[in-house]
Amino acid sequence: MSQPSTQPFDLCPNYQESAKAKTTIPREQKKGKAGESSTEAASVQHPRHGMVLLKGFVKPEDQIGMVRMCRQLGKGLGGFYRPSYKNGAKLNLWMMSLGKNWDLTTRSYGPTRPFDGAQAPTIPDAFKMIAQAANSTANEFPQINPDVCIVNYYTNSGKLGLHQDKDESESSLTKGLPFISISIGDTAEFLFGNTRDKDQATKINLESGDVLILGGESRFISSEIGWKYRS
Repeated sequence: MSQPSTQPFDLCPNYQESAKAKTTIPREQKKGKAGESSTEAASVQHPRHGMVLLKGFVKPEDQIGMVRMCRQLGKGLGGFYRPSYKNGAKLNLWMMSLGKNWDLTTRSYGPTRPFDGAQAPTIPDAFKMIAQAANSTANEFPQINPDVCIVNYYTNSGKLGLHQDKDESESSLTKGLPFISISIGDTAEFLFGNTRDKDQATKINLESGDVLILGGESRFISSEIGWKYRS
């Protein structure tokens, strides 16, 4: 079985941080916390029972902050890598686990990555606050205190095929805690359905700042996500 590369992966390799390049946040928003006023501009949609889509929930300055944090964490120990199956085939994306490591081969969570022993970085508080604020806005599912987070980075050919997110702890699944996905960057196509048949799947677009919550009868639906090609 081939081992994933542990060379640092930079989300923005050609970007140089500088005082001029930093985003200026309006004075009236500087004292706010992540997710605090996101609900003002967000629209709430229900594509199906148990699925809540918050369009434009994450404010632009919060999106920038999340990218910066992911870039910094992704270049360090336990940062981005391309997961491999047992046969050596790799996923068509870059992945980083926060809180606890997710192992593709065992489909389970643990404190460290088996191929290099790196510990999963801590989930930034800002990420937790946005997820909790989104869940409160949906107001349909039990409250959460996230302890695991997977950051997926897709290139213009990247995608994650039809799958079910059901590898969380038995306690989490028993309590009915929802799965929360935050989209940042280019528009992506999200497919979902009750089976792994793409012909029967429904397709929606996820845009930068959207938050998708899966709970209740939609908690274990099959889903696929990939970059949306533009003409």
